[in-house]
Amino acid sequence: MARDILTTHEKALQVNLDPRKYGTFAEIGAGQEVARWFFRVGAAAGTIAKSMSAYDMTFSDAIYGPCQRYVSQERLEQMLHHEFDLLVERLNEKRGAETTFFTFSDTVRARGFKGGDECHGWLGIRYQLSPRSAPNELILHVRMLDKENLQQQEALGILGVNMVYGAFQYSRGPYALVESLLDGLSSERIEIDMLKVKGPDFAGLDNRLLSLHLVKLGLSQAAIFGPDGHALQPSEILYKKAIILERGNFRPITKVNLDMLEKAHNQFSSDPVNKDKKVIEIVEITMNNLLNQGQVDPNDFLERVDILAGLGKTVMISNYAEFYKLSAFLNRYTKEMIGIVLGIPLLRELFNEEYYAELSGGTLEAFGRLFRNLLRLYVYPGVGRSGEIVGIENIVLPETVRDLYRHLLNNGYMEEVRTDRIPDMLFSSHEVARKIREGDVTWEDHVTPQVAAMIKENAYFGWRLPGAAPQFSEGILGANGIPMVPEGTKNCP
Repeated sequence: MARDILTTHEKALQVNLDPRKYGTFAEIGAGQEVARWFFRVGAAAGTIAKSMSAYDMTFSDAIYGPCQRYVSQERLEQMLHHEFDLLVERLNEKRGAETTFFTFSDTVRARGFKGGDECHGWLGIRYQLSPRSAPNELILHVRMLDKENLQQQEALGILGVNMVYGAFQYSRGPYALVESLLDGLSSERIEIDMLKVKGPDFAGLDNRLLSLHLVKLGLSQAAIFGPDGHALQPSEILYKKAIILERGNFRPITKVNLDMLEKAHNQFSSDPVNKDKKVIEIVEITMNNLLNQGQVDPNDFLERVDILAGLGKTVMISNYAEFYKLSAFLNRYTKEMIGIVLGIPLLRELFNEEYYAELSGGTLEAFGRLFRNLLRLYVYPGVGRSGEIVGIENIVLPETVRDLYRHLLNNGYMEEVRTDRIPDMLFSSHEVARKIREGDVTWEDHVTPQVAAMIKENAYFGWRLPGAAPQFSEGILGANGIPMVPEGTKNCP
């Protein structure tokens, strides 16, 4: 969606000068930086019905009700609903016929006097696009990356103005809404690691596409979805958990993929370090694995994720092509053990020195970062060109990395996944997908019955009835050509 990029001052003033927009601001933490912008630019009397903060926990609970954590999605939603309902209750009769009401709220932990705590927050806006209509919601979780409190406050104020302006200006072009959130900022100051929208004006939009767009743009480095398809905030699912993660293509997920994760999970859980620990299981797809001729196909993305969700899997999409960056991301949230599941081809790629030319310490620095904490690679065996089984003991690597490899192997940084599925190893996801496209019915031998049923029921990956002509789907296009796939619905062949 083509758009003019306005300054923060211009955005706030444009909202203030629109007589149809009227609302309240309720902010906790980092000052009232968002409301301050609307007061600063002038004409705020036409926009702001009330601006308030409730920093004291007793006062906050008295207004919004109790909650376990004050910087949380729960508290944000309590604030949004309470303030919006109060606004409508008091002003609907007087001006509801010509006004679109809104409430902006945030609850934030900015850098304190002593420092040390993670600087993050929840921001949201509940708003109408037409008078007396049902409200929409836009909710974000952000990490504030500036080192100084005043800089964090400034960034928060700019982001809040972008949200208020974008909610009204771009709700019918949601990709543009996502892109506008960091106008006047950069991903070096603010990272948005969870975003969701809901409401009547977003009825046809799958939130996973917006999260994918966040990662694609680099506004976030990773997005996580639960089996129900809802976006998850990373710290809420990963915090203090032991993590077992398999990265792959999963187009489609095969018997081998599932066997890799199941067997590795069992070995990981049986490690004495993980005794009585809560283990979270994740399947990860990197942006590189989603690209097709340099582009991301939204339908292809949803097909993969829908199947994984149907199997009860938690899915992560990330920009972490390098393993050491993935390790750093996971270690941000937990100090428990981390296991990464991979096959022999990916293990060979891991030891390709070309990937580490950007690091001053090269390959040694990369592996030092990768294994900085409790991390182990669980390596699934493969089949060599002559039909021999290739595992961690007989893999052939370039001579320049063999000593490093042997050091890691001897010190327990790698463990072979024990399996009896040798025949299935001959068929990768790429080969299964090719068989599906070509109408070779033997593709079903390489996936579970449940996966096969989902592929055929929804015509995923180009599947068609034997003898049927190929059909092509361009997806359901919303405003400005944006793919709009209703949550819980099936793609048409």
